[in-house]
Amino acid sequence: MRRGLVITLVLVAVGATVIAGVGAAAVWTWHRAALDTTDRIEFTRPLAVPPLAESELDDQGRRVFQLTARAGTHDFGPHTSPTWGFNGDYLGPTLRARRGEQVLVRVTNQLPETTTVHWHGMHLPATMDGGPHQPVPPGDSWSPTWRIDQPAATLWYHPHPHGATEKHVLRGLAGMFILDDDASSQLPLPRRYGVDDIPVIVQDLHFDRGGRLSPRKLWSSPVGHLGDTIAVNGVVAPYLDVTTERVRLRLLNASSARIYQFGFADGREFALVGTDGGLLPAPVSTTQIRLSPGERAEIVVTMRPGERVVLRSSPPDLGVSAPIRRFVGGDDRLDVLELRAAPTLAPSPELPAQLAEVPLVPVADAVATRDFRLADLKINGQPMDMTRIDLTATAGTVERWRVRAVDGLPHNFHAHGVSFQVLSVNGHPPGPELGGWQDTVYLPPEQLVELAVQFGHHTDPAAPYMYHCHLLSHEDSGMMGQFVVVAPGEVAQPPAAPGHR
Repeated sequence: MRRGLVITLVLVAVGATVIAGVGAAAVWTWHRAALDTTDRIEFTRPLAVPPLAESELDDQGRRVFQLTARAGTHDFGPHTSPTWGFNGDYLGPTLRARRGEQVLVRVTNQLPETTTVHWHGMHLPATMDGGPHQPVPPGDSWSPTWRIDQPAATLWYHPHPHGATEKHVLRGLAGMFILDDDASSQLPLPRRYGVDDIPVIVQDLHFDRGGRLSPRKLWSSPVGHLGDTIAVNGVVAPYLDVTTERVRLRLLNASSARIYQFGFADGREFALVGTDGGLLPAPVSTTQIRLSPGERAEIVVTMRPGERVVLRSSPPDLGVSAPIRRFVGGDDRLDVLELRAAPTLAPSPELPAQLAEVPLVPVADAVATRDFRLADLKINGQPMDMTRIDLTATAGTVERWRVRAVDGLPHNFHAHGVSFQVLSVNGHPPGPELGGWQDTVYLPPEQLVELAVQFGHHTDPAAPYMYHCHLLSHEDSGMMGQFVVVAPGEVAQPPAAPGHR
């Protein structure tokens, strides 16, 4: 009896120790999951501004750009690491073109792996889109060409190889593509690139103990990589010298999974003037803007001589449960970029009361209503299949898309080749920050987001566009579908084998 009692007490003690250990590990994991860098960063490195890509007009009047994907080594500030980039060691130059121009981009792949270049937010033929059906093998090249036919906007480009998008973007392959048009050029907005019109490409990175870029996929994170170091334009702890009363920041969330709530440390108001698809109808005065992966926002900040202020990300309202929020970065507080105003600032004009005409999509004329349910790394219960066309749309028509995330996790929704307008979020009209054209939108869990999708004139029954969650590990794991745009009376055909057509 005494021996049995001893054994029992030992087992109880061991069990209590295990439970205590598990409890302690859980508490440690919970506290470690939240990241707070506010007021802890010394901004000691000048912000790098990606150069404008050189271009030339060929004998057909096309504006020709050259992009070469290559390996290199990049100095982030605290670490120097092997990286990938376009025309350089990390990230890529800013491409810039005007509405009405025919562009041609000669893409050369000098990497050891097949990649692609997707023109995120661009309206163009599906064969030029740069998705997984347009791979560029090592040593090969690809020369897509299309006419710019959409409003002035801040777009971007990045790889889209099937199943490996996150890997390629995390290594550094990304850049901006700015579109101009006649109407926007007449507005008194800051527009001197690199002076008062600044690209701000925000990424969360992770460096291993050797100082090399490395994915950070915590076992507790259901969204893939969540970096613990913020870089802007490839610089960690950057500052921007501001020389004008107003500065336009073109914010791009180029992170894999992190969702930011951008604002300023002193709570100041700024003017939101543009989102994914271009300028808003009028400036929106706000103190914060949420951007999920792939989304862009153009903001104009007013500065006073000699002041300093920090661009910061506060915990975003994700609409998820507290445990999920903690492990998807939803409790993180991050200092991003310091703005330093010169002692004397050049005057800037007042912002105009009106910016751009944004005609409402005639959703009453919608020819179809479609439902999309995102859950368990699938859309409508199906993982991505390169050989399957999930839906067929007719050029020039309007459709109503009803999109919902139903697995309790944060997701967003991006469609290639089109722009859309947000009709409602959970039955309520969208806020003014969603009053323009979008190509990516956040999906609060269990809330219905209704979209009015306007299809353009590019048709090809065998060349698909993608729609997918733009949290890159979700996309790579199968949360993606395909659609084709056809002429009236055409029917979809099996997708052509991946390659250049």
